[in-house]
Amino acid sequence: MIQQLTRHLADEATTLSFGTAFAAILHADLIIYLHGDLGAGKTTLTRGILRGLGYKHVVKSPTYNLVELYKISKLYCYHFDFYRFNDPSEWEDAGFREYFNADSICLVEWPEKAGNFLPIADLQIFIYFSEPGRNIEIHAGTEAGKRCLTHWQETQNL
Repeated sequence: MIQQLTRHLADEATTLSFGTAFAAILHADLIIYLHGDLGAGKTTLTRGILRGLGYKHVVKSPTYNLVELYKISKLYCYHFDFYRFNDPSEWEDAGFREYFNADSICLVEWPEKAGNFLPIADLQIFIYFSEPGRNIEIHAGTEAGKRCLTHWQETQNL
């Protein structure tokens, strides 16, 4: 099974397209961490993923609200941004634990700000500046994550 995937994303349009295509292998009961500097493209990638999942409305950055909920058919997609956390215990105090369940996909920007309170990520996505564009690395952290990456590789080789 595949444990890691790397790609170069030339620009914002490529990042959105990659997210849209990548969404095809995602399903409920997944936790995805998004790592990268400010402006690296975490929210842009999330917009593409949500578009690929069928969400047709505006996707807002959750920087100020901490979480945005997107209901897509029977799927709940939660997009978290913990950039503003000063202490990991803020995650516990916010009552987010119930959002991480079998009916949802949780996309988490700045997961390191929540410390060890977060559940283990099925997939960790790292986005790095690489002019021109960005490089993306996706690492599987669980068997579910490995199955997603294996499915991605199989569908890309068709």
